[in-house]
Amino acid sequence: MKTAAVLIAFGAAAGAALMAPAAAEKAVIIPAARVDVPATPGLQTAVLAGGCFWGMEAVFEQVRGVRTVTAGYAGGTAATARYDTVSTETTRHAEAIRITFDPRQVSYATLLRVYFSVAHDPTQVDGQRPDSGPSYRSAIFPQSPEQARVARAYIAQLSGARAFPRPIATRMESGGFYPAEAYHQNFFDRHPDHPYIVMWDKPKVAAFRAAFPTLRR
Repeated sequence: MKTAAVLIAFGAAAGAALMAPAAAEKAVIIPAARVDVPATPGLQTAVLAGGCFWGMEAVFEQVRGVRTVTAGYAGGTAATARYDTVSTETTRHAEAIRITFDPRQVSYATLLRVYFSVAHDPTQVDGQRPDSGPSYRSAIFPQSPEQARVARAYIAQLSGARAFPRPIATRMESGGFYPAEAYHQNFFDRHPDHPYIVMWDKPKVAAFRAAFPTLRR
């Protein structure tokens, strides 16, 4: 879990409390999905978990066709969907984001491609560096049977192609989504100099912009 000091401190002391970042941040080149959810009039919703929701939110806010991204908690119950409680790692929640998107501009499978390629590392189990614990797990929460079918097919496709050096650990889960506290929303944009954002999330956003120029806003 991120401590309170990491959440609110912006000086060198907070930066020193964090582990050193990976030597380089870059997208994993993976094929597009062979199957997709058909585009329909109106907006669709996706719920994805992949480590700290600050970075996940920041990446998907860059994607053309995405209307809104909300940081929150997926799974578990509404009664315990609070950061201090989720951080105890006893509530079964995952830090997640809810994406509202226009499927005529960006498809569900394209969002999954960004998710697996650059938004997080789908091979890490119960954590995303530098955070550890099941609330930072890799998980997809399909919002329809079609989304579930496409997600399962894409995981099988990527696994068959050996797209990653280790097995994909992403879980398929069900459960509600509960928006996180206001101070977590748009954290990347509101606190661009926060040590965690600088060390972990800015490189991730830069990697997305380099790897997917046609998807950028």
